[in-house]
Amino acid sequence: MCPSPPTVFDFDVQELDQEEREAKATLRAMDPATAAMGSLLPKLFELLHGEYKLQKGVKKDVQFLEREMRSIDAALRKVAMVPRDKLDDNSKIWANDVRELAYEMEDVVERFMVGVQGFEPAANPDGFKGFVKKVASLFTKGKARHQIADAIKGIKDQVQQVADRRDRYKIDDVETTLLAASTMVDPLDPRLMVQFKDQRELVGIEGPRDELIKRLAGEDGCVSRQQLKILSIFGFGGLGKTTLARAVYDKIQAEFVCKAFVSVGQKPNLKNVLVGILLRIDKASCHNVTLLDEVLLIEKLRELLTNKRYLIIIDDIWDMSSWDIIKCVFTDSKCGSRVITTTRIFEVAKEAGDIYKQEPLSPGRSKELFCMRLSIGKSKSPYHESVKISEKILQKCGGIPLAIITIASLLASKPVTDWPGVYDSIGFGNEDNKEVDTTRKILLYSYYDLPYYPRLCLLHLGIYPEDYEIKKDTLIWKWVAEGYVREEPGKGLFEVGERYLNMLIDRSMIQAVERPYHSIIYACRVHDLVLDMIHFLSEDESFVTASNSNMTSPRTTSRRLAINNEIIEQDGSVANMSMKQVRLYSATMCHFSTLPVLSNFKALRVLALEDCTFMGSERSVKPEDSPYHLNYLGRLIHLRYLGFSDRLVGFSLPGISMPLILEVPEEIGDLWFLQVLDLGRTGIKKLPQTVGRLTQLKCLRFGGSSMEVLDCTNLTSLEELQLHLVSPDFLKGLAKLKELRKFSLHFEEEHGNMLFKDLMGHVANLQKLQVIMVTCRHRPYPQPWSDYTGSVTLGHLRHLTVNGLLPGLPVWINSSCLPNLCHLYMELTAMKSQDMEILGRFSELITLTVLLYDYMAFPNAMEEGAFPKLRYLELKNFNQPRFVLGAMSSLECFRIIIGLEGTNGWDFHSLVNLPRLEKVDAEILGNTTMGINEDELQAHESLKQAHASLKHAVEIHPNHPALKIYHS
Repeated sequence: MCPSPPTVFDFDVQELDQEEREAKATLRAMDPATAAMGSLLPKLFELLHGEYKLQKGVKKDVQFLEREMRSIDAALRKVAMVPRDKLDDNSKIWANDVRELAYEMEDVVERFMVGVQGFEPAANPDGFKGFVKKVASLFTKGKARHQIADAIKGIKDQVQQVADRRDRYKIDDVETTLLAASTMVDPLDPRLMVQFKDQRELVGIEGPRDELIKRLAGEDGCVSRQQLKILSIFGFGGLGKTTLARAVYDKIQAEFVCKAFVSVGQKPNLKNVLVGILLRIDKASCHNVTLLDEVLLIEKLRELLTNKRYLIIIDDIWDMSSWDIIKCVFTDSKCGSRVITTTRIFEVAKEAGDIYKQEPLSPGRSKELFCMRLSIGKSKSPYHESVKISEKILQKCGGIPLAIITIASLLASKPVTDWPGVYDSIGFGNEDNKEVDTTRKILLYSYYDLPYYPRLCLLHLGIYPEDYEIKKDTLIWKWVAEGYVREEPGKGLFEVGERYLNMLIDRSMIQAVERPYHSIIYACRVHDLVLDMIHFLSEDESFVTASNSNMTSPRTTSRRLAINNEIIEQDGSVANMSMKQVRLYSATMCHFSTLPVLSNFKALRVLALEDCTFMGSERSVKPEDSPYHLNYLGRLIHLRYLGFSDRLVGFSLPGISMPLILEVPEEIGDLWFLQVLDLGRTGIKKLPQTVGRLTQLKCLRFGGSSMEVLDCTNLTSLEELQLHLVSPDFLKGLAKLKELRKFSLHFEEEHGNMLFKDLMGHVANLQKLQVIMVTCRHRPYPQPWSDYTGSVTLGHLRHLTVNGLLPGLPVWINSSCLPNLCHLYMELTAMKSQDMEILGRFSELITLTVLLYDYMAFPNAMEEGAFPKLRYLELKNFNQPRFVLGAMSSLECFRIIIGLEGTNGWDFHSLVNLPRLEKVDAEILGNTTMGINEDELQAHESLKQAHASLKHAVEIHPNHPALKIYHS
C-alpha cells in the first residue's frame, strides 16, 4: 500500500494524542458482540486518526459515529450474553439491524480508504505527463472525500435511529434477563434427568463402568490404592458421561462411608454446590448451613471428610475456577477415597490427574440402543424391515447415544417410507419433538459457554458439507480473513486462530483429525449433531445460507453463501445471480463450467473454491475469453481471502484439460486488504509481479513457477509462505520477513546447493519460524549439497524437513540450537555413530525420519533415556537396527525401508527393548521373486530371513505389535 502524505489536522496535536490514547484503550478492552462491529470500530478509529485529511465537519460526524457505535457495541455485548431463545423479538430485530448497519458502514469506510490511497505518485513529477497524473490524482482524492462526507451524513441519521430504538426497546435491561436465566433452575434440565435413568434402559454401560471401577481400585500396590484418587470422565456432549458416572456410583457406593453425587453446571452457584455435598454427607450437621459462606463450608467439609473413606461425584464442570474451589474440599487421609468428575472441556479434565475419554458406542451397541428406543416408542417399523436405511441413519449418529435416542424418537411415529426423508435432511430438521429439543439444549450449553470470537469460528463451519475433512491451516486463515481472529500482543493472527481451534476441540465441539503417531492435528470434522445446531443457529441469525444450483437466488439478507456438491453451469442462476451484499462465497466439492461473475460482487471478503472441479477449459482459448479467467478481480477491493483448490490437478481426464484458470491478472496488486492468497493446487503457471505490492498479505501459497516473479521485500506481514521453484534472487528479501512462522520452498537441483546455503544464512534472522520445509527436485542421481556450517539458532522451530541430499548431519542440528524441535526429516549420504547421540538429546522430538543413500549399520551408541518423547521412527537403507534398552521408551511406530541387495544378516530381536511399540512397517525394495541365478536366489533367501526375523520379533514382544510388510 502506498504511504499517505503528511497531514495537517484541524485541531491541536496534544488533544489528538489524548483522544488517540483513549480510543486505543477502548479498542484493547472491547469484546464486541458481532463480527461486523468488531471489524468496524478499528476502521472508524483509523479513519478518524489516520492521515486522510477529512473535512472538519466530516471529522466531527466520524467522532460522533465512533462514540455512538462504541455505546451500541456495549449494548450488543449484553445482548450476546443472553441465549437467543431468551431474547425478546425487539432485541433480536435491533441486533440484526445494528449488524447490517455495521456492514454498510465498514464498506463505505474501506471504499474511501482505497479511493484516497489507491493512486501512485507520478514516475516523473517534473514532466508534463507527471503533472497531468498528479492533478488527476488530487481531483479523484477530493471526489472521494466529498463522497464519504455525503455517505457519513446518511449513516449518521441511521445510527441515531438505531440509538433511539435502543432506548425505546430498553435493550440495556437484557442484563436482568441474563441474571434471571442464570439463576433459574430448568425443571426439564436433561443433565439432571439422566442421573436417574433406569439401568435397564442403558446400553453398553457395563464395559466402561467395569473399566472405570478397575482404574479407581488401583493396580500398583497397597499404598496407591489407599491414596486419594481423582479421575475425570471426558467427552462430547451427549455421550452419556453423567450416565456412566451414575452407574459407577451406584455400583461401588456401598464400599464408602461418605458419598455424594452433585452437579455443578455452566453458571454455578458454588455455595449451593458445597451445600449439596454437605447435605448428602451429613444432613445432621446442616443446621443453619445457609448462614455459612464458601470458606466456612469448605472448612466444615474438610473436617467431616478427614479420616473418612469417601466417594464424591462432581458432575458437569465447565471451568477451572469452579474446580479450583471445589477441590479444596478433598483431603487425603490415605483411606482409599475416590473423586470422579465429568466434563466436556479437556482443560478441566486434565487437572484431575487421570482422564477417562468416553468413546462412542460400537455399531452393535448403537443398533441395540436404536431398536430398544424404537420399541419404547411403540414403532410399527422394526429395525429389520428397513435394514439399509437404518444402518445409514445409525452411521449418521456416529455412536452418540443422545443422537441415537433423538433419531429413534423421530422415527418411532413415522412409517418406514418416511425414514429416508429424515436421513436426507441435515441434522434433525425443525421437528417439534421433545428429544430433539433436549439434544439441542445440551449442545447449546456448550455453545453459549464459548467466548464470543470462538463462537463465530464455530458458526463459520456451517459453510462445509457433512463429514467433510476440513484442513486446519486453510480454516484458520479463513477465520482471519473474516475478522473472527483478533490480534493479541506478541502473537500472530494464525497463532491466535490456532488457540481458538484447540478451544473448540478441547470443549468437544469439533473432532480433531490427527496424523497417527505424529501428535499433529492437521484437520477437523464436525459431528452431525453439532452441524445441525450450527445450521439451526445460522438460520435464526442469517449467518450462513446454504445454496444449490436449483435456487433462483439466495435470501436478500444473505451475507455468507455456501454451495456444496453442486454443478455450476455457465448459464445457471447461481453463476449469474446478483450478490452485491455477499461477503463470503464458498464452494466445496462443486463442478464448475465457469467461475462466478466477479462483477456481481460488491462487498466480497472471502472467495474460496475448495476441492472443486473445473470442466471444459480449452488450451486454445484466449485468457480473456476463458470461463476461468479472473475478470474484474481488481474490483473486489474488500477481498481478504482468495483461494482455489482443484481436486484434479495432476490428473488427465476426458473433457478436462490443464491449465484450468489460465492466469491471474495484474490488477490483483490493487487488492490492498488481501491477507490470504492460496493458489497451491491450481493449473496457474505464474503470478504477476504486482503480488509484491500486497503489503497486508499474511499467507501466500503458490504451486507454479516463482523463478522470475516474486519480490518479497515488501511482504513483511507474511506469516506463511509456500512457493515452488524459487530463484537465487528471491532469497535476498527473505530476511526482512520477520513475521514468518512457516515456509515451504522448492529448488531446482542446478541451484539447490547455492540456494540452500543462502537460505540457511537468512533463516537465522527469522526468530518466529516454527516450520521449515525445503525440497529439491532430484535428478535420477542427485548430488549431495554442501553443508551450511554457520550457526542457526531457532528457539521456536518445531518442524524441519530437508528433502535434499546432505553429506551428513549438519552441525547446527542439535538440541542447543533447536531446543523445541518436534519433527525432523532428513536425507543424508551417511551417518556417524555419534549422530544418534546428538539426535537422542532432543527432548521434544516426536518423529524422526532419516533416509540414507548408502547402506550403513544402525548406530547403537545411544545413551539410556535418549529420545524420551519419540513416537515415530522411519529409517531407509539402514542394514541392522539395534535398539538400546532405556532409549526410545515412547516409540509406538517403527517403519524401515530396506533393499535386499544391501543386506548383511537380519536380526530384529532388539525391538523388545521398545516398551510402547504398537506397529512395525517394513518396505522391502528390489526384486523379491525367486530367480534362477545365484544373486536372485540369495535375495529370495534374504527376504525369507527378513520375514522370519520380523515375525519372531513381534511375537516375542509383550505388546504383540501389528506387523505389515510391503514390497516394491
